[in-house]
Amino acid sequence: LNRGFTEMHCMSGHSNFVSCVCIIPASDLYPRGLIATGGNDHNICIFTVDNTAPLYVLKGHKNTVCSLSSGKFGTLLSGSWDTTAKVWLNDRCMMTLQGHTAAIWAVKILPEQGLMLTGSADKTIKLWKAGRCERTFTGHEDCVRGLAILSETEFLSCANDACVRRWEISGKCLQVYYGHTNYIYSICVFPRCKDFVTTGEDRSLRIWKQGECAQTIRLPAQSVWCCCVLDNGDIVVGASDGIIRVFTESLERTASAEEIQAFENELSQASIDPKTGDLGDINADDLPGREHLKDPGTRDGQTRLIKDDGKVEAYQWSVSEGRWIKIGDVVGSSGATQQTSGKVLFEGKEYDYVFTIDVNENGPSYKLPYNITDDPWLTAYNFLQKNDLNPMFLDQVAKFIMDNTKGQTLLSTSAQFSDPFTGAGRYVPGSSSGPSTIPAADPFTGAGRYVPGSASIAAAPVGGVDPYTGMGAYQSAAAKAENIYFPKKDAVTFDQANPTQILGKLKELNGTASEEHKLTEDELIILEKLLSVTCNTSAETPTAQQLQTLWRAVNWPEDIVFPALDILRLSLRHPTVNENFCSEKEHVQFIVLLLKFLNPKGKQANQLLALRALCNCFVSHAGQKLMMEQRDEIMTQAIETKSANNKNIHIALATLTLNYAVCLHKVNNVEGKAQCLSVISTVMEVVQDLEAIFRLLVALGTLISDDINAVQLAKSLGVDSQIKKYASVSEPAKVKECCRFVLNLL
Repeated sequence: LNRGFTEMHCMSGHSNFVSCVCIIPASDLYPRGLIATGGNDHNICIFTVDNTAPLYVLKGHKNTVCSLSSGKFGTLLSGSWDTTAKVWLNDRCMMTLQGHTAAIWAVKILPEQGLMLTGSADKTIKLWKAGRCERTFTGHEDCVRGLAILSETEFLSCANDACVRRWEISGKCLQVYYGHTNYIYSICVFPRCKDFVTTGEDRSLRIWKQGECAQTIRLPAQSVWCCCVLDNGDIVVGASDGIIRVFTESLERTASAEEIQAFENELSQASIDPKTGDLGDINADDLPGREHLKDPGTRDGQTRLIKDDGKVEAYQWSVSEGRWIKIGDVVGSSGATQQTSGKVLFEGKEYDYVFTIDVNENGPSYKLPYNITDDPWLTAYNFLQKNDLNPMFLDQVAKFIMDNTKGQTLLSTSAQFSDPFTGAGRYVPGSSSGPSTIPAADPFTGAGRYVPGSASIAAAPVGGVDPYTGMGAYQSAAAKAENIYFPKKDAVTFDQANPTQILGKLKELNGTASEEHKLTEDELIILEKLLSVTCNTSAETPTAQQLQTLWRAVNWPEDIVFPALDILRLSLRHPTVNENFCSEKEHVQFIVLLLKFLNPKGKQANQLLALRALCNCFVSHAGQKLMMEQRDEIMTQAIETKSANNKNIHIALATLTLNYAVCLHKVNNVEGKAQCLSVISTVMEVVQDLEAIFRLLVALGTLISDDINAVQLAKSLGVDSQIKKYASVSEPAKVKECCRFVLNLL
């Protein structure tokens, strides 16, 4: 008898095991919602409720996807063994959250927009806001396995250290709950209250009320992988015996007497391994006999061990039935130790072996994980690459692997019931996951760091498409005429200049410069000439000699460089200068120089002028191309200047974001738009100056014009609630007007 549940579909789309499932809530487009699944094939499949084949497949992770969480406006958050989490909107990856050093086993989107949580095998939990890590929670002593949301400001986590922690999002740990005797795999909160359930490797499901473990339900399977609470309060658990069981408090939904008897029989026949510690330390010689079961228990779920005919049996007290129920026979040792299951945990994944390799006597030792199914040569090659070791060692390392795994063939373990997180059958308590040394990847695309010279985006032709006529009208003619603010077509530059003052300052500071940096009289005249050529609309072209002299001056020490930076900022508006500094051969040093000045610990004058110089790069094609190629690096560094309490710096930072928005409106680059939206959201929080706010609003409007994906992403980051207050600013009127146009799109 199958009470209330019948199989509707068997959906398939993955090429290997499925490790997580989540429901995407109903939307206008999909009124019955969608189902997302993450797999060992590195993919996420999205299904409609009615179809057995995927609607679409999300590709981008570089290893098993082991956790999923859905949020508002169609956003989906995924966590993977590749140490990253990704934010997806419909069928596109919007952001990659980078910072953990081992597999991410748990992810959750918080109710407050733009906030996300990730829990990792590196033992930490991170809180992300608009794609940036805001806070790291430390306290768990082993891999974090599960997360559950209690409210807008509180959440729970469970881990391999057998405890549950309750946290405030401000970073404080409010409470630690103990009760499980082994890894806790899964945690879920009851609807409309703070009670919760947990399941783990100690064969149990535990129900927690008012901070206490109120009930323990034993199961006839060692690993209880996952649990969830249905809207009606019933608890569903999935275990390593491949069976899903539903527990209820409701009498009308309780299983039949036969089913309950069958469950008890299964439980009584289970064999319990004393080494897992589920029942504490056991000394069979000291145990009482069957008469011990005549005394009633003192609380629900209390366990008692007795010895009968030389066999040890475990019983659990049931308050509702007033009797001891047998929960299994305690046997010798079984598969929870590394010797018998042969699995070792390393960096959050399980391997058949983890070798320690010493390359030379006094250097560090390295961990080399290996599975029997792997190719020893390829493993050795990857190991040398990962640890930056000499390729000469290849033969030696491969031979070492083969010698130490002699005669090992693949054991056929019952892989169909393997751990959905690590893909392994059993765990090894106490084996900690070392920090991973995966090279830093691009925090948005998840790709490796940008390599200069590999053009990632060809800059769009400056003309671009008219967003109103070229992209289909979506507003009435009257509304069109009014919105003069966005989408903006051309870059905003910093043109104001006082050449006499700049040159005066340059000469004064040149007097204090050391011999190696001091400019000659001739060089000062050359710079004066450059300034007049680039500030006046003369037909003259700057010469190579002038540009070399300028390059010498901008490499001055940082306490005196600012007048030279100002000359650079003004000169970059001239196409010849722009082409020279932003061209393929020069640009690396040029960008490195400007990024160096963005350091928030440096002089504010240099931060300001470097930001303005970057803004002025956008005036010509070469500059736009370079700025788009180096976008990730530049924006990541530029956003750090938000901490300066300086309105001019804030205006320059807002203008840089606006110029990126102008370029991104012409080329539809999803990651670029996501990064800009994240920057706008982050900078909005600290900026007070209304001119800076206005420029951020124009940037926001330009990014989301004619792009429904960008609109949804902006909403999921909570940008609409961030900007609402500016709709009522009285002066300057442009802030209020522009804000209202943006809110209309959102």
